[in-house]
Amino acid sequence: MADPRIARLRLIRTPTIGPVTYRQLLARFGSAERAIEALPDLAARGGGKAPRIAEAGAVEREIAQVEKLGARYLFIDDMDYPSLLAELDNAPAAMTIRGDTALFARTSVAMVGARNASAAACRFARGLAVELGREGVVIVSGLARGLDTAAHQGSLATGTIGVIASGIDIAFPPENRALQDQVAERGLLIAEQPPGSEPLARNFPHRNRVIAGLSTGTVVVEAAPRSGSLITARLAAEAGRDVMAVPGSPLEPRAQGCNLLIREGATLVQSAADILETIRPIDPRMVRAPTSPFDGRPSGEPGDAERHALIGLLGPVPVAIDELIRQSGLPPATVALILLELELAGRIERHAGGRVSLV
Repeated sequence: MADPRIARLRLIRTPTIGPVTYRQLLARFGSAERAIEALPDLAARGGGKAPRIAEAGAVEREIAQVEKLGARYLFIDDMDYPSLLAELDNAPAAMTIRGDTALFARTSVAMVGARNASAAACRFARGLAVELGREGVVIVSGLARGLDTAAHQGSLATGTIGVIASGIDIAFPPENRALQDQVAERGLLIAEQPPGSEPLARNFPHRNRVIAGLSTGTVVVEAAPRSGSLITARLAAEAGRDVMAVPGSPLEPRAQGCNLLIREGATLVQSAADILETIRPIDPRMVRAPTSPFDGRPSGEPGDAERHALIGLLGPVPVAIDELIRQSGLPPATVALILLELELAGRIERHAGGRVSLV
């Protein structure tokens, strides 16, 4: 019997098929094998050529490498896939992991900040992580220099999750190799990129969305106004999660990002008690439950007139899919299918916040 991971990974590793498209394909066709068979027809209806699917041989070699590293895959429809992360529209279709997935069942808080963080900020972050860990909270961070390192060090004994922008076999920065191995052995290590992938700049925003998506709230301890930490905070806010920030001196450039977040409405944090008060529900019945999976099966196949009407509403400026549904008057599932066809044909691009634009 063929390994079911092969067909899934062939779709996931195809450059033009992102997380949203992958979920729609599986919802519509029921399996990755049937989705692969349907791709040429879908792309043709969208007015383009079918994407070149990743080769089975390459995927088989990747699977063998992952197993050799002592890691495994976690697919979005697996039972132990984290429910909070699955709520994101663009949640990773598959992740490579090493460690204890039982940490997903516990309350988690992301802790991020500057790579060149001050000694005082690192000490404060480490102390916060220790105190939150004593209360059963898991700390999520990105294994970068500075604040991330301090957050992981403070939570190794009580529960920590490291999310990296490279393959699971690559440590960045290199001096954090030992810490990365400790996180994998005593906590959980997550990589969305396949093994061997270098930590390219374009991968870090993707990593940041995973950090924010895994967490009930995100705490920024020290950050400049334009930094990856503020990207993580923005992604957390877009996902409906709590955003918290530690205030700093107006004379400290590395504190300006945190002060800006507080001015814009982030919760001011001075202790672990402030964080616990923010993330814990007033009523236990308010705890977030897993959402239902996307169902991309329309009641009928869209016709040419419907496709042309929807394409006419698109342009180079990203527009929300909800707005396309409202203006076109088409059923949401029909709009989703037409956009799926156009994306597979290489004619549209998806953006954050559920928006799309013509290529």
